[in-house]
Amino acid sequence: MKLSLFGATGRVGSHILANALQDGHEVTALIRSLVKLSQAPADGLHVSTGNVLQEADVALAIHGADAVISALGTDKSTTLSEGMPLIIKAMKQEGISRIITVGTAGILQSRVSPELLRYQSSESRQKLTRAAEEHHKAYTLLEQSGLDWTIVCPTYLPDGVYTGTYRVEANHLPVDGAQISVPDTAEFTYKQLFSMEHVRTRVGIAY
Repeated sequence: MKLSLFGATGRVGSHILANALQDGHEVTALIRSLVKLSQAPADGLHVSTGNVLQEADVALAIHGADAVISALGTDKSTTLSEGMPLIIKAMKQEGISRIITVGTAGILQSRVSPELLRYQSSESRQKLTRAAEEHHKAYTLLEQSGLDWTIVCPTYLPDGVYTGTYRVEANHLPVDGAQISVPDTAEFTYKQLFSMEHVRTRVGIAY
């Protein structure tokens, strides 16, 4: 499979990249600086240096891909909400329908106030909502895109260790879910490339 990966230098993205390369897939990773790439040169890895906010860079990174994964973070900026329209546009131009992204548990539905998202309700313990608002914008863009999207929504995300054992639930955070490690989040995100179970769904993930 040919995969276009955004956010490959981040915590979750770097693990997704390693998983894909280990399985023999061809990955084009759009990164801003080679210095940030922890992955050693490997067969199947194509590095495209550029910026997700530049339409031409995004189009080049997506060209020829079978699917797209975005592990872009909010990084105290609007990169996510500004970059997502460019990713969607490039995908449509290339005729690519499948995209998996990493979001946040804040954009899952609230159990205490079902008409609200978690970050909008008393269910969330986060006092600052800027990051969740960025992910909400990206979710809205994907929801309106017509693409086959899946948003993986981890709760508290320590680096942790790989366990391979976790709970997931469509559109909600699993009951009493408190945390999920980076490696387990990356594994589940990567596995969505080969599953249509959660298409056009937000998926909460936790232990």
